[in-house]
Amino acid sequence: MQRYKFLHTFKLRADNFPKKIRNIAPKVEKFLRLGKKKERISFVLLSTLRNFAQTNDKSTMKVIDLSDSNSVLNKYMSELRNVDIQKERMRFRQNIVRIGHVEAYEISKFLSYSQKTIQTPLDECKVNTYDDDIVVGTVFRAGLPLHQAFLDIFDEAGNAFVSAYRYYKDREMNEVGIKVEYCASPALDGKTLILVDPMLATGGSLELAFEALKSKGTPQRLVMACVIAAQSGIEYLQKIFPSDDVVLVCGAIDPILNEHKYIVPGLGDAGDLMYGEKI
Repeated sequence: MQRYKFLHTFKLRADNFPKKIRNIAPKVEKFLRLGKKKERISFVLLSTLRNFAQTNDKSTMKVIDLSDSNSVLNKYMSELRNVDIQKERMRFRQNIVRIGHVEAYEISKFLSYSQKTIQTPLDECKVNTYDDDIVVGTVFRAGLPLHQAFLDIFDEAGNAFVSAYRYYKDREMNEVGIKVEYCASPALDGKTLILVDPMLATGGSLELAFEALKSKGTPQRLVMACVIAAQSGIEYLQKIFPSDDVVLVCGAIDPILNEHKYIVPGLGDAGDLMYGEKI
């Protein structure tokens, strides 16, 4: 069962690869069907193909899916999704923070570094530290624990906040709209903007948040982070940000959105699970 679930995921993501990679997808699919002994190899193969695709397609936003490899993040993610464990609000928020720490570390690899000389009690020491002037931007309200997680790692960062919420345009709750009401940010010209939002469903919230923040200046770099992303949301953002200078880091990528634009299997309403239901 796990092998065929992975195969389904491969089919969904193969569409994002360059043409040369898509042409070999049927051969990869045949390889994945060879049996359980090939499962471990197939995970490595998918990761290799995605890395090849991103390094050979210079017009594509880089997508880092941390679930491609096994780590302690898997445990945090499983507790977020677990319908029994996620009921504990403090634990749910803490797991968001833990995932944020992992993602912030991953993002630190994409920053610009230079060597500095520091003085220890015994002698001078040379160390490479990042030069980016970072601003962490967050979409209210579900983004707050993730925002704090990034501040834990980038403790000298500036802070930006956008109030964006989704609403349904029709009674059947199938057509979703997003409204931005509030934006507060330092000047963003020349900065590295790390925009965080736990759930990337349609991609609309991050798009509008970035558009609102651009009124405060043009950042030199844009990095986005989410806990769970829908494949369609990623594809939408790749059209909005068609550049390999933009990076998206995800804790996991889920295959679909339901008729109400919630990520499936997802975890439910992240904001309600953090802070309680709203009216």
